[in-house]
Amino acid sequence: MVAPSLVTLYAHACELPDTFSARIEYRHHEAFTFESLGTFIEMTSPSVQPFRGKRIVVTGGAGFLGQVVVAKLKARGASEILIPRQIDFDLTTEADVVSMYDTMKPDVVFHLAAEVGGIGANMKNPGRYFFANMAMALHLIEHARQRNLSKFVQVGTICAYPKFTPVPFQESELWNGYPEETNAPYGIAKKAAMVMLDAYQRQYGLKSTYVLPVNLYGPGDNFNLDTSHVIPALVRKCVEAVNARADHIECWGTGSASREFLYVDDAAEGLIRAAEVLDTPEPINLGTGMEITIKNLVTLIAKLSGFTGEIRWNSSKPDGQPRRCLDVERAASLLGWRAQIGFEDGLKRTIEWYQRQ
Repeated sequence: MVAPSLVTLYAHACELPDTFSARIEYRHHEAFTFESLGTFIEMTSPSVQPFRGKRIVVTGGAGFLGQVVVAKLKARGASEILIPRQIDFDLTTEADVVSMYDTMKPDVVFHLAAEVGGIGANMKNPGRYFFANMAMALHLIEHARQRNLSKFVQVGTICAYPKFTPVPFQESELWNGYPEETNAPYGIAKKAAMVMLDAYQRQYGLKSTYVLPVNLYGPGDNFNLDTSHVIPALVRKCVEAVNARADHIECWGTGSASREFLYVDDAAEGLIRAAEVLDTPEPINLGTGMEITIKNLVTLIAKLSGFTGEIRWNSSKPDGQPRRCLDVERAASLLGWRAQIGFEDGLKRTIEWYQRQ
């Protein structure tokens, strides 16, 4: 029996009787029919623990998302998880990628490592961000092919979408325009990795997974004002303003742009779930389907952190992409996954974590 790539009924498995007849759609395969709920769950449930006994490399495994992914992989029974450190392996160079593969000998690679930042960092480092992210993917995927890895799991970026993508963003819109200019080098490098994985799957049979998480946030995020994304930057500004008894904070742009945010634990769960059930790099959005304007976001973070001063907007700074909000039905239907952490709850957890540091 051919193992499924795209499972459409997983989300409803718990509602089915002991016996049932169901058609399950596969990409590049005819639909198959299963008569037993036990067979269906055996093939699709995370309890199968497909990574048990595998040597797994998680690039970026010591980072914000990576730490949560590693913890969740261990909870699923993975015991050999290796994290290449930048001090030992510069993954932008082919020689160090070869060394990493030769030293760690993985069966599966989760490629989470990236060079990335907020709008300011993207504007300062367009060339570096394109090169670093393209080079890492290029070398890691090529040498995964040469070593016949079981699977290569690639994290993409919402920055790959065209600047004026209709909201909510559907995966089918990825190629219908050019990305927002400040994000384009990073976004295109990440999108090129998806193309490479698709080509390698078709020509060489390399199994892979490709997910597109929206902006992440949560405890352990990067709160450096020069390189952080919007939520950690705003949390830091508000908390520091409260501590300093400042009467105002300054925010970039006009506040009119909208964004969607995903709590880091939800993102890690979606990523691993995709890696468990998908063998082809069909893009999968990971998000909540809820957008909020930056102006309303600032107001909410200020309230939750106790900042009551003035919010000043520096309209000489860019807003970035006008709107971001994902259609997440593909993740729901193929993975049986939806975000679980409410936005205000996630913000409270993030602010409380930062206040303890």
